[in-house]
Amino acid sequence: YPTWKRTLARRARESQVKRFCRAQAIQRRLEEIDVTFRELEQQGIKLEKLLRDENESPADQQTQWTNQLLYLVQKKNNLVTEESDLMIAVQELKLEEQQCQLDQTLRSYMNKEETLKTPEDEKAEQEILKQLVEVVNKRNVLIQMQEEKRLSEL
Repeated sequence: YPTWKRTLARRARESQVKRFCRAQAIQRRLEEIDVTFRELEQQGIKLEKLLRDENESPADQQTQWTNQLLYLVQKKNNLVTEESDLMIAVQELKLEEQQCQLDQTLRSYMNKEETLKTPEDEKAEQEILKQLVEVVNKRNVLIQMQEEKRLSEL
């Protein structure tokens, strides 16, 4: 087994482990966001009840509750934005994994001697190459979306 093949296999495993770790971190953060959403929702419900039920409260107190409610809404909006970014990152990871698998399959066809390739092998190689281009284009679209989103937030 040539050294370069072992190196490629090792690098593929390393990148797969990195993607897996990133996917786990994203999943943990999504779960944290979900818990925070529920907490913010409960706090918001309490503040809304206070604002509705306590009409005779001093104006300063009502202003304070209103400000707290607006702060909760702002936090929730920030979490929604972060959740959206994480969902895009998940899609990007899936496409990255798909690209890696297609790349490995394509390499196996390309490493085969031209004289040993059957017409089916050549057809499969072209199909994989086509799929690989599609995946790269999808990843490019995701990156463009992220960039447009970032620029619009500025």
